[in-house]
Amino acid sequence: METTEESPVLDNSRSENSRPSMMMYLVAGLSAVGGLLFGYDTGVVSGAMLLIRDYFQLDNTMQGVVVSVTIITAWMFCLCAGQAADRFGRKIVIIVASIVFMAGSLIMGFSEQVWVLILGRITVGIGIGLASMCVPMYIAEVAPQESRGLLVTINNCAITSGQLLASLVDGAFSKDHVHGWRYMLGIAAVPAIIQFVGFLFMPESPRWLIGKGRYEEALAVLRKVRRPNDDIQAEFQAIQDNCTEVELNNDGSSVIRRVLSNPALRLALLVGCSLQMIQQIAGINTVMYYSASIIEMSGVRDKSQVIWLSAATSAMNCICSFMGLLFVERVGRRKLTLFSLFGVICSLTLLAVSFQLSDANAPALSYHDPAAHGTVCDTFSTCSGCISSSKCGYCFEETGNQSYNGTCLLMDPHRNDLSVGGACNSTILQPHVTWAFDWCPSLYSWMTFGGLLLYLFCFAPGMGSMPWTINSEIYPLWARGTCYSVATSLNWLCNFMVSLTFLDLMQAITKYGAFYLYMGFAAAGFIFLFLMLPETKGVSLEDVEDLFAHPWWRDATTSAEKKTVQYQTSVEDLKLSSIEKNQENQWKK
Repeated sequence: METTEESPVLDNSRSENSRPSMMMYLVAGLSAVGGLLFGYDTGVVSGAMLLIRDYFQLDNTMQGVVVSVTIITAWMFCLCAGQAADRFGRKIVIIVASIVFMAGSLIMGFSEQVWVLILGRITVGIGIGLASMCVPMYIAEVAPQESRGLLVTINNCAITSGQLLASLVDGAFSKDHVHGWRYMLGIAAVPAIIQFVGFLFMPESPRWLIGKGRYEEALAVLRKVRRPNDDIQAEFQAIQDNCTEVELNNDGSSVIRRVLSNPALRLALLVGCSLQMIQQIAGINTVMYYSASIIEMSGVRDKSQVIWLSAATSAMNCICSFMGLLFVERVGRRKLTLFSLFGVICSLTLLAVSFQLSDANAPALSYHDPAAHGTVCDTFSTCSGCISSSKCGYCFEETGNQSYNGTCLLMDPHRNDLSVGGACNSTILQPHVTWAFDWCPSLYSWMTFGGLLLYLFCFAPGMGSMPWTINSEIYPLWARGTCYSVATSLNWLCNFMVSLTFLDLMQAITKYGAFYLYMGFAAAGFIFLFLMLPETKGVSLEDVEDLFAHPWWRDATTSAEKKTVQYQTSVEDLKLSSIEKNQENQWKK
């Protein structure tokens, strides 16, 4: 790719003049309501699940189903969202997503049976699938080149803001153990209505309009969302030329076949899909969906306190996601991603160590209750061994921070908050008696909570937003909908697999074993991205494909930076040559 007038290093004043207009901020902000809904509906289940679990008496498998059915639905609808966005337009798909969000929230809020709740979760999953694919792509296509990363990152900040809002709502209704979860799930209908009404007045993507030959409408949109002194005609012409070139090279085959037959696009799709996959297998949604459960497993007893501590982790995630806004155009996508992922590896190690220490120092069983004789629960000698069985729970007495008279009892098959016999066989326990069916008293709860905060501090600015930002940039217009859809659907597929298996995985390989596994995945992802991820900052959407037009071993990590340096060097050489020539002329005179 030759350095042209589109290069960000040519004229610094151009970047100043091309800052987003107020209309562009409005478009990005209202679009990001889809991200807010995405974040709220994925985050609210963390606190609500503690109440839903008791209300419907759900086991681990059914808890996984309630959480994961939304994710698998989002995955399926991501696959068709790209084609829908290419056919009907980005705006229409976002409007449909807001309607679906509203319907799903109301179904969940009014559900009386678990299957109705699951139906509502499925409906919300449709909206998440459509919005998560279309919103970042829409913002990237409307945004000016120099602030594209900033504006797309606004959507991720909206996602984390939605998760924080969900945690605050969870905390507000956490004392209502009967109907609190209904308010938690149903309140998402309000922002869905706001987005639906507001988006009726938003413009369509100018790049989509040009691709459809609707040039006058595209020019009108560009005039509406750009500043008065921006060179709209030049931007329009660059997009139109790119579309014309694509049409000339169109051999009539399917989009995905043309992508796979193009080495540069094949590499771009590999990197885009890998970013989305690594984001999930590094365990982010085990933290977001199950943060309350993880805190409870670390030894915190009061449900309201657990939910508010979970809200603190969401606050950390939200605050740190705004750091991405500060760094995405300054530091660049590549460095931000790699620094973030390195921090994730360290924090996952801390989480694993905290659970390993808790397990190694778990209280011993003081006695074997006669109610447990002849059962599997009678074979354990420590609390950690007891709760490792899905059939058993730990019943103990406590005074202050001291626990004693601990015993392992069978869990009531119909009530996970009761034991079969023993001191924990009553719905109203004595003040000094505690029933723990999936946690043990621990002195290391602070370390687990600190690990969660460190994880989100590192994850949110980089790995939280960069997979969405980079994927919205690296595909040409004709393939953007399809490729973004494929990458996003992989995100949701991995999300589904991780969230569905998390609770069972902790029982199979221990809590600390699960986090060591996620740490290994994150480390492998770091190595891959270090070798394969180029820098896309400051490169136009029409030119970013060229970053991948080379073998992976040839400067894949420095392509954009190298081109910038080469251009700057050539400019300096020209200046130096001019100075030397002037000096030579003066000497001759």
